[in-house]
Amino acid sequence: MALTYPLLLLNYKIYEGTAGVEGLELARTIEAVGRRTGATVAVAPQTPDLHRIAAETSLPVVAQSVDAGSAGRGNGQISVAAVAAAGADGVVVNHPESPDTVGEVEVIVEACAARGLESIVCVDSVDSGRAALAFDPDCLLFENPADIASDRALARTQPDRVEAFVSMVDGENPRTRVLLGGGIGTAADVRASLDRGADAAGAASAFVGADDREAWLESVAEALVSAGESG
Repeated sequence: MALTYPLLLLNYKIYEGTAGVEGLELARTIEAVGRRTGATVAVAPQTPDLHRIAAETSLPVVAQSVDAGSAGRGNGQISVAAVAAAGADGVVVNHPESPDTVGEVEVIVEACAARGLESIVCVDSVDSGRAALAFDPDCLLFENPADIASDRALARTQPDRVEAFVSMVDGENPRTRVLLGGGIGTAADVRASLDRGADAAGAASAFVGADDREAWLESVAEALVSAGESG
């Protein structure tokens, strides 16, 4: 696998203040906090900044999305080969804000495996997770799409659902990791995610929108390390 767990994945999406020089400076802040706390923190920057952040920081870098098309015609599409060449360590697949078909998920996961990239497939239920496991992804990002940019972290609001999902993955393909997203907003949410059996947690709006991003990240990173040590 290209990524190290337990893991915190921070997604820039296309929020203000996360592109170009600002995105790189934010990545350097993330890098500094990771070094201080010992937490593994990966970043999913805006696509044009993948190479820059991969080249100028030591952070694991994840592409927010790619396309399933093969080499050749496909104006404006983003290939797995391109993000691999840019220095990415992984790829988010089938995010609710940029969904893929089942066939596309299979193609992308296979392409990631061929190039040594971590495939992080987004699913929203035990059934969709079981279907995705047929493609042998490295990680399943489990979230309720309605919880994105909310304060409703699944590990806190529906802990039994999280435990059932983790149990299913352990039984079907124990190699695959589980990342919880959607509504992760506090250190307590991260700790609860790992306590319920997840290997990682992801956040976007809570981090980018924090009044003090560094202080927010410090508390969450410390919770990740602490939960990982006690897990």
